[in-house]
Amino acid sequence: MLPRGSSSMPPPPNPAAYFPPPRVTLPSGLEILRTYSGAFIFLEILFGTIVWILVASTQVPLPLLQGWVMFVAVTAWFLSVVFLCVFLFGYANRIAVNWNQTDFLFHGATFVFYFGAFLLQAATTSLHHYPRRLNSTTYVKILGDHEYNISVAASIFAFATAVCYGFSTALALRRWKL
Repeated sequence: MLPRGSSSMPPPPNPAAYFPPPRVTLPSGLEILRTYSGAFIFLEILFGTIVWILVASTQVPLPLLQGWVMFVAVTAWFLSVVFLCVFLFGYANRIAVNWNQTDFLFHGATFVFYFGAFLLQAATTSLHHYPRRLNSTTYVKILGDHEYNISVAASIFAFATAVCYGFSTALALRRWKL
């Protein structure tokens, strides 16, 4: 028999030994803005804000299409701001995550969603001359001339944002796999 208070079980292992240190190749603090990846993240946030404002400034004639564009723009903007803040405030060095892989997965998925949002916004823009029935005798264009111009600008900035996410994905893949 073992004396009272002793155990035949070994002490539990140190949990810190099982978590690898974070793998980060991007700098923390303001230095991230001096890298290509930081510059692209900044452009993603800037262009995403413009897309968000332009889509919100229309009368949203096709809510199903432009609702998805707005959802993607707002969600991607918010996640990009959070991602940038993680590096700006140095949290990437404190959280045990493979940040190179996380960077690739985030930007890759966001690129796919944003490119789809660009296609939907471009489709909405291309339907501007089709008539929409208001009542039994009145037809109007889906987009007025002013809304058409706003929609064209939103399509262009959605494409530019998708390209920025694509470049960020390529840079993240290079950091992660090479």
